[in-house]
Amino acid sequence: MKLEFSGKGISITLSPWRIPMSRERKQVPAPDKLAILKKYLVEKVPLSDLCDQHGLQPSQIYYWQSQLFEHGAGVFERKPGRQGKQAETLKDRQISQLEAQLAQKDAKLAQKNEVISELMEENVRSKKANGEL
Repeated sequence: MKLEFSGKGISITLSPWRIPMSRERKQVPAPDKLAILKKYLVEKVPLSDLCDQHGLQPSQIYYWQSQLFEHGAGVFERKPGRQGKQAETLKDRQISQLEAQLAQKDAKLAQKNEVISELMEENVRSKKANGEL
């Protein structure tokens, strides 16, 4: 968009002001973010000094601060450690007990099948001997 105005020997040309987007976004690693926040919050280093030193905007540091306070509780949550291992060993014991019970039942079923098979054979032999077959 271009706007031109001329009158009484004065000429003005207005064009939209554009900021060249040649700068790349600065990627700051998480440990560096935490160190900057520590300097700001704990060591009370002025925000302007930190911004000048690291080439950041104050809004970026404020954003990191809000993220820290919103998601910082995760640091203090209990993680499955010792209790998780105990639960796993309990589960493993239960699984091995169930597998043992299953093996016993399979063996008992196989024994019953063998007894039934023997009885059927004996029944067939007796029917043949009596002439029923």
